[in-house]
Amino acid sequence: MDFGWHLPCYGPLATRENLLRVATEAERFGFESVFVSDHVALPFEQRTPYPNRSGVFPIPPSSAFLEPLTALALVAAVTERVRLGTTVLVLPHRHPVVLAKTLATLDHLSGGRVIVGAGVGWLREEIEVFGVPFERRGAWSDEALGAMKRCWADERSKHAGEFFRFDDVGCFPKPRQKPYPPLWIGGAGPAAFRRVARFGDGFHAAWSAPEVMGEQIREVFKECEKLGRLGTDLVFSVRAGYGIRDEPPREGAANLVGPPTFIADQIARYADVGVSHIVLEARLRDLGEHLSLLHRFAEDIRPLTET
Repeated sequence: MDFGWHLPCYGPLATRENLLRVATEAERFGFESVFVSDHVALPFEQRTPYPNRSGVFPIPPSSAFLEPLTALALVAAVTERVRLGTTVLVLPHRHPVVLAKTLATLDHLSGGRVIVGAGVGWLREEIEVFGVPFERRGAWSDEALGAMKRCWADERSKHAGEFFRFDDVGCFPKPRQKPYPPLWIGGAGPAAFRRVARFGDGFHAAWSAPEVMGEQIREVFKECEKLGRLGTDLVFSVRAGYGIRDEPPREGAANLVGPPTFIADQIARYADVGVSHIVLEARLRDLGEHLSLLHRFAEDIRPLTET
């Protein structure tokens, strides 16, 4: 099992100093990757329900939310080994040629360390800021992924589709990773599973309990079979909330929150259903507590998963 750490890219900890401190500590303590999230223009009046119990997105629009690829470029400059991932880039936020160029540049400058977690987004008010029809964001994103691959792989790139058209253009430098950085598709429904089978090098879920993750992985394999793809090359990853508490967690918990032994057991359950990468997210307002959780995972919990 590989482990990633979600960097403090939003909220009161989202500063240059904190980002650099946490990223370098994650590398020093053996994490395989660091990840950031993506929001660009949060609405002050949220009409789209967020998929949690309250329906309210937990990050207010007046809170700092660092642009993810800019943040990862800074992190790339002070690290040497950790992979640099997104959980996830919302594809309709950016034109695919600009996004392909930015990701290729980041991969080139970082020495080939980028993981492109990508999804279609859920927040209508934000997506419509960029002129993308919310009900068609899936088709828009599918076409965007195809266009990005052309920019990455072809010497002279061209694309003619419903949403984008360009002909005989050069998009350099190419990514360091060949033919392009791994694409981990996010989402939780049939359209996402089809997108993984068609475009993905991995499936990146968010807050799925091990049993749910197992069901989602089976659905991905079904979609691969329809396309004549084995799917054995896919990486299955999950983003999970993380915290250490004395009290036992509730039954069916999707997060890695509880005593260290519970967290290690939960990680083993993820491994049993085919997960090979977990991104830990500790939503805290204090840098000391944030770093303490990072250190405790590396020193106290990860060894339990390796016995």
